[in-house]
Amino acid sequence: MSETNDSRPVQVDPRVRHQDLVQQVEEHRARYYGDDAPTISDAEYDALERELKDLEASHPELVEPDSPTQVVGAARGDTGFASVRHRERMMSLDNAFSLVEVEAWLTRIGKEAGDRRIVCEPKIDGLSISLTYVDGELTQGVTRGDGTTGEDVTDNVRTIAGLPHALAGDHVPALVEVRGEVYLPVEAFQQLNDRLREEGKDPYANPRNTAAGSLRQKDPQVTATRPLALTTYALGALEWGVTTPHPSIGTQSGIYEVLAEWGLPVSEFARVLDGIGPIEDFLVDLEKRRHAMVHEIDGAVLKVDDRAVQAELGSTSRAPRWAIAYKFPPEEVHTTLEDIRVDVGRTGRVTPYGVMTPVTVAGSTVTYATLHNQHEVKRKGVLIGDTVVLRKAGDVIPEIVGPVVAARTGEEREWSMPTHCPSCGTALAEQKLGDKDLRCPNSKACPAQIIDRIAFIGSRGALDVEVLGEKAAAAMVESGVLVNEAGLFDLTATDLQRVPLFTLDSDSKKDGVVRVAGDLSTNGQRLLDNLAAAKEQPLWRVIVSLSIRHVGPTASRALATAFGTMDAIRAASEEDLAAVEGVGPVIAESVMRWFAVDWHVEIVERWAASGVRMADERDEAVERTLEGLTVVATGSLERFTRDSVKEAIITRGGKAASSVSKNTDYVVVGANAGSKAAKAEQLGVPTLDEAQFERLLDGGPEALA
Repeated sequence: MSETNDSRPVQVDPRVRHQDLVQQVEEHRARYYGDDAPTISDAEYDALERELKDLEASHPELVEPDSPTQVVGAARGDTGFASVRHRERMMSLDNAFSLVEVEAWLTRIGKEAGDRRIVCEPKIDGLSISLTYVDGELTQGVTRGDGTTGEDVTDNVRTIAGLPHALAGDHVPALVEVRGEVYLPVEAFQQLNDRLREEGKDPYANPRNTAAGSLRQKDPQVTATRPLALTTYALGALEWGVTTPHPSIGTQSGIYEVLAEWGLPVSEFARVLDGIGPIEDFLVDLEKRRHAMVHEIDGAVLKVDDRAVQAELGSTSRAPRWAIAYKFPPEEVHTTLEDIRVDVGRTGRVTPYGVMTPVTVAGSTVTYATLHNQHEVKRKGVLIGDTVVLRKAGDVIPEIVGPVVAARTGEEREWSMPTHCPSCGTALAEQKLGDKDLRCPNSKACPAQIIDRIAFIGSRGALDVEVLGEKAAAAMVESGVLVNEAGLFDLTATDLQRVPLFTLDSDSKKDGVVRVAGDLSTNGQRLLDNLAAAKEQPLWRVIVSLSIRHVGPTASRALATAFGTMDAIRAASEEDLAAVEGVGPVIAESVMRWFAVDWHVEIVERWAASGVRMADERDEAVERTLEGLTVVATGSLERFTRDSVKEAIITRGGKAASSVSKNTDYVVVGANAGSKAAKAEQLGVPTLDEAQFERLLDGGPEALA
């Protein structure tokens, strides 16, 4: 084995990095993002994305589970995992990057909750999983996915050593979702890489991606060969049935006792602490032991111990207020900034990025790092040829901190932002006065933007179209088959036979069927089949796929829920749009601007004519009894989860608000309700118990008379 095969670096495409980052921010951090193993060159990295089938055959360890061209997680087709909706949504965590931010969070939750007992535990760098037990038997294992829907990996989960297939103890519920983290122990990861090198194969880049790729293997027997481990830490949906609820279930630390009693693995390092001093000591000590743990960790998770207080604190649209992730200070290294280039994204934003001598930082090899915009390049004072300080903020996003001025030789040179789009030659401009970002205004005809938008449609966060990645999008645009995304769903086999990527290079014979050069390839047919299936995706995914600025999954869900049809969204006023919770004035203005462009409207109309779903089916049996009403729910209800309460309100035409104001019509008060109930009484807002709420749902305000 040559030394080259052991040391060739992974080249990370900044466009893919950027796209993945945007989707995490917009969708409760729903995507599990990582780097490939550091074993291939830049050109080979591009080939990894574009030639997935060949690379899986030759280098299966290099599969990127979060790549938009990766089949894993598809809800349909015969090669992907089935999509499963979580009974209770899996949320992300807000981050703190300093002890000062941790103290600020403690102050916030202390003031509102009056409780500072905090559970502190290591933040395992692995893959989140939800395990469903029915009557004590393991029935399903589902990845977090976008928080609402994940991938069914039940057969693979069953191969994890130490995971009980049946719960033990006297308090086994009728149904429970157990949340945990799947990981590959550090020692096992090193042994696996040693074995791969001995076999002349390329090693993995880091334990996290190895665990993710292992759990998402199509063949559970392959997963069984990987020494995966699991730690559980939370509960989702919980139905006790006839079983007496466990007496310890009222606290977070009590949940760990319950999990352990059921036979599930829990962290031995979790501690219940009170006050900033002991908590800071725990965090400092944990960081010192960071590289001595059995598993990779990238920080700590802090949670309010009292679950009643958790319920009172509630959550934002993406994260609980009662928990926070403390990220260790990022690791830093020095490397050479070889060049600065620009990338044109799907919204026209032109982003400079640094091309560096490959270097390993925070466990992965980095070659590219974003520089955000021309002002940031100037602010940092970096020159091409500089030795620069590179770090991965939060152990995820590569960042150039600044130059090492003392190392300059005088051969370094300044970089200047291009004045014209490198893809179409259009003069770059600010979208509005004062913008830091320059954009290519030629969104209709700029090849880079068109290709990126089409590839985005195929991504898992949008319409999830198998085979529709960057290479496929580029091939169709460059061959003239697609002018833009408007004609995507009109494609035929004849059209794709004009695209070399989707035709056979030579004659072949399989199962007695003779196929000649130029015939549609298997991938070409898969693209057509999956485009047809994508037409049935829900309305919110169609909205996401339009690449309207600022409109990500959260806003798209809100719009789809509030209006139900694309026509209703188009007909809505800016005021109506802005009034939707989760939308607001900025997004409303962006939507109005988008639909004011004729070729944008053509996209929607051509998609609709091609059969793309433009309306969500509504249950006609559900009357809109709460039309125009604003309802707040607080505390724990017996027959509703937090999510189902909101869904019940919204589907009946009401607004499910998160805070009480003079504009609130009703406050639904459950067990352990706190300040919201008190504020309702202070403002004179009517309060309802669960039975009254159900009457309100059935018959509207008149049913309460």
